[in-house]
Amino acid sequence: MDMDLLNKLEITRNWLPRYTGMPLDRFGKYILLTNFRNYMQYFSEQFDCEILGEDRAMQAATNDNGLTIINFGIGSSNAATIMDLLAAIAPKGVLFLGKCGGLKKSTEIGHFILPIAAIRGEGTSDDYFPPAVPALPSFKLHKFVSDKILAHGVDYRSGVVYTTNRRVWEHDAAFHRKLHRMTCIGIDMETATLFIVGHANEIARGALLLVSDVPVTPDGVKTEESDKKVTQDWVHLHLRIGIEAMTDLGHKGEKIKHFRY
Repeated sequence: MDMDLLNKLEITRNWLPRYTGMPLDRFGKYILLTNFRNYMQYFSEQFDCEILGEDRAMQAATNDNGLTIINFGIGSSNAATIMDLLAAIAPKGVLFLGKCGGLKKSTEIGHFILPIAAIRGEGTSDDYFPPAVPALPSFKLHKFVSDKILAHGVDYRSGVVYTTNRRVWEHDAAFHRKLHRMTCIGIDMETATLFIVGHANEIARGALLLVSDVPVTPDGVKTEESDKKVTQDWVHLHLRIGIEAMTDLGHKGEKIKHFRY
C-alpha cells in the first residue's frame, strides 16, 4: 500500500468545505438533506441564517440550534457523495427530505412516506456493499419523525421504495410492470443510496418522502404546474416536520447506535 496516499478522513475533511463553502466547525451534528433550492431558502428565512456555497456544487446553512441543512443535488451519485463527505464530521443523525413518485393508485399527491427499506435499483450502492445487503434506515431516528408527523395531525404511509438512476421512465411499460411486481409504494433517485452509504460510514440516517406525483396514472406524471402546487400546499409542512424531528432528537441527546458486522 502506498503510505503517501491520503486517507478517507483527510480527503472528506478537505472536500466537504470545498463542495459546500461551509467550514467544518460550522456544521451541526444533526443534518437535513434536500435536493431543492427552495427548502434552503425557507430554512434560511425561518432561522435568519446565511446560505453558504452559492458558487459551489452544494449549499449549506446552519441555525443556532446546531441543525444544518444541505442541498446536495439530484441523483444517486450526489447522494453517495454527500454521505461520504459527511463522514468528515461524524453527524449524530441525517434525515433526507425528498420527493418521490407514488406507485399505488391509492397514493395521493401530498402523502408522506416513511420508508422501511429501499430497493437498490440505482447501481451506485453496489460500490459499497454486495447487492444482497438491504438498504435500511435507522429505525430509532424514524421513530422521532413518525411522532412529529402524527403531532401535526397528518398520516403517513410506510413501505418499500424503489431507487433508480433513470430520470425518464414514465413511458416504459415494461418498467412499470417491473415496479408493480415488486409491490413498491414509491420511486425516487436517492433513498437507497443514502441508506447504504450511511451504513458504510456508520451514520444514522432516515428519509421522509413527499409524494409529488403519481406516475402510474395517466395524468399523474409531474409537470411544472403540478410541482408548484405541491410546493405551495405541502413543502412547508415537510420541512417543518424534519426540523422538529431532528431538533427534538438533538435536545434529547438520544444515541442511535450503528452496529458493526
